[in-house]
Amino acid sequence: QVQLLESGGDSVQPGGSLRLSCAVSGSVYATYCMAWFRQAPGKEREGVARIQVDGGRTYYADSVKGRFTVSPDNAWNTLYLQMNSLKPEDTATYYCAASPGCFGGWLGYDYWGQGTLVTVSS
Repeated sequence: QVQLLESGGDSVQPGGSLRLSCAVSGSVYATYCMAWFRQAPGKEREGVARIQVDGGRTYYADSVKGRFTVSPDNAWNTLYLQMNSLKPEDTATYYCAASPGCFGGWLGYDYWGQGTLVTVSS
């Protein structure tokens, strides 16, 4: 069983930066993938960034590539999402998620946090 708790959401101006954190409780094994998703008002949830525990391979949605970086601390107790050059369209509730099997793509995420709100506005 894995518990996830996000923090770091805030209001920021366009072009600004923000770092989200996800505190991870429980056992995260080498077979796991960890990811950040987001859901904007009136829109479906979408995958933003994911990382394989084994090897650290990352993948980003085209909309955030080059601006966002996903990374863990050394012990995988915390997962971060560094967000730079933020745009109004990045406004959303951001969720941390864990997949026991790294099934590929954005599927198979069984564990979710409660979300943290990011608002990008001038």
